[in-house]
Amino acid sequence: MEPPHPRDLAASIERRHGEFVEALEAMVNVDCGSFTPDGVNAIADACEERFREGGWEVRRIPHEPSGGGPRLGDLVVGTLPGGDPHGSALLLVGHMDTVFPEGTVAERPFRIEGTRARGPGVSDMKAGLLAGFFAAGALRDAGFDGFRSLIFVCNPDEEIGSPFSGAHITELAAGADAALVLEGARENGDVVSARKGVSDVRIEVAGRAAHAGIEPERGRSAIVEAAHKVRALHELNGRWPGVTVNVGVIEGGTRPNVVPDRCSIEADVRAFDRAAFAEALAEVRRVAGSPTVPGTTASVVELAGHPPMERTPAVAALVELARAIAGELGFELRDAATGGASDANKTAAAGVPTLDGLGPVGGDDHGPAEWLDLKSVTPRVALLAALISRLGRGVPRPGG
Repeated sequence: MEPPHPRDLAASIERRHGEFVEALEAMVNVDCGSFTPDGVNAIADACEERFREGGWEVRRIPHEPSGGGPRLGDLVVGTLPGGDPHGSALLLVGHMDTVFPEGTVAERPFRIEGTRARGPGVSDMKAGLLAGFFAAGALRDAGFDGFRSLIFVCNPDEEIGSPFSGAHITELAAGADAALVLEGARENGDVVSARKGVSDVRIEVAGRAAHAGIEPERGRSAIVEAAHKVRALHELNGRWPGVTVNVGVIEGGTRPNVVPDRCSIEADVRAFDRAAFAEALAEVRRVAGSPTVPGTTASVVELAGHPPMERTPAVAALVELARAIAGELGFELRDAATGGASDANKTAAAGVPTLDGLGPVGGDDHGPAEWLDLKSVTPRVALLAALISRLGRGVPRPGG
């Protein structure tokens, strides 16, 4: 089955532009921060309904909190069987949660200013989530099912590192030939071909308490030791190309007149390639285990993280295919590396060629000025639909 021409897909999507904007408004006007499970599940309801209307098989997995942790929203997975048993199995990934607390929608609901839509999560990533549904709809309208299967993951917890959905995404990625992640394109329109790995690290420093006025010499200050470690950690910046280390949280002590016996440091460690990432984390552990203040000790806990998404030759082949399709649609496409992590890091770590940033163009994510370029909806959703159709026949290999 020959894939439809990208311009025909764009025409189909343009006819539904008003429907896209209407659905976007409905989604944006729901408070669905990661820790607002009822709001996230309202988005899950909308995704499940779209799956069922489109003929997808649907699996909905509720989150079961453990260890007294907070409840999260449900994971929704749609599977669309294709008509080519020899075609590719493709994985789409989009997230339903935002970073915003309850009440944000009341403060600044969805609105349109000129050619830009605004509101919490409009770019990150309600528009990308909808792009997956509208791209599949355009292919259905064209009568195209020339792939083995299309799996679309709508996850509830990406903004907190996908602690619930991550294992499911990794498992699904293992059976995929390529992954397309629907985060928004960069502000300049670039898609994302590489992302830094990130690890959130906590160092717990233990000392010895003492009266600061009567016998300070008997104390072992955990805060002073932590200060030495903070300086040592920040000196790691620049040791390897692209590696960044930032201590963002320090908490310790009890009272000004007590030599503190504890202090906690939380740091963010990032790197573009796996070797540098591993070396940086090893050095963080060395810093933690090398006391400056005698009598203090420290332990390291890696709280959460994503491995690096590297621009491999297989990813470069996906980029070239996307560029060619963009050319057929009449616009130039570039790719970029970014310091932020996404679920693309997980699919890439599973060994699956992955391309990210395939949602419409937007910017100012995570802030009050977040925006989406409504003019970008048709070309970017058409790009995604055409990518699915071309990849369905086979994923390009380096040098192929």
